[in-house]
Amino acid sequence: MRRKILKKSAHQSCGQPCFHRPPGLPFVEARSAADSQACYRPHAHAEWSIGTVDAGHSRFSVAGAEYRLGPGDLVLLPPGLVHACNPEERAAWSYRMLYLDAAWMRDFLAGSPAAAALAEQPWRIVGDAVAYRHFGDTFAAVNETTSANHFADCLGQLLTALAGQPLKTPATASVPAGIAAVRDWLDAHCDETIPLAELAAIAGLSRYQLIRRFVRHTGMTPHAYQLDRRIQRARRLLAAGAPICDTALAVGFADQSHFHRSFRERVAATPGQYGRRR
Repeated sequence: MRRKILKKSAHQSCGQPCFHRPPGLPFVEARSAADSQACYRPHAHAEWSIGTVDAGHSRFSVAGAEYRLGPGDLVLLPPGLVHACNPEERAAWSYRMLYLDAAWMRDFLAGSPAAAALAEQPWRIVGDAVAYRHFGDTFAAVNETTSANHFADCLGQLLTALAGQPLKTPATASVPAGIAAVRDWLDAHCDETIPLAELAAIAGLSRYQLIRRFVRHTGMTPHAYQLDRRIQRARRLLAAGAPICDTALAVGFADQSHFHRSFRERVAATPGQYGRRR
């Protein structure tokens, strides 16, 4: 089956990311990049993420393993899962992403055929032409600013196709209570300065034990996790139109250059590029 790849839009220059947040679909954000060599640090999203490779190859790191993705491959990630997806060395790739609000997805999945499969194993890698076609239809529904019902129809078909594929990925291990408590505390207080000793006390571990176990179960250190949560919050503020300087201060960055660097490392775009509407 021949795959149809969406052409680069007039708003998207070579290698630069393009973001689209249609007013009629406030629970979804679309991202695309063509011929990009931008790289990400390990990071997570507050939303569900669905993405596909349109051209080139990338190295996808998640749950302590690395996978090589190529044209037509798709990934589905639940909120909070640490990962990184970067082009192969000295190469470029083209990709598209959809980010879906977690609360909206919870309601949308309730009672759906895909719900049970995704509850058993929410993250997965799929290489299937039918699923790729459904992704293209869903992505187009966002960028054409169609009705919410049409978007939901397309997304439902996509999720059913993704959930129906045989698993190629190991089951996700549960997180110990102490590590989960630290993670939840960082989620609630990401904009504050929190001593490592305080986090260790919450977990009932030494500082050294906390760092080792937190990395094992989340894929990043407590400090990196806190920075990642700050950037997630910054994305929401910028998407709502907040000024960059105000956003940096609101999420806990006193140094603007540190904010710009941390944002770009995790979003592969500058705050200005991300906040720009089209």
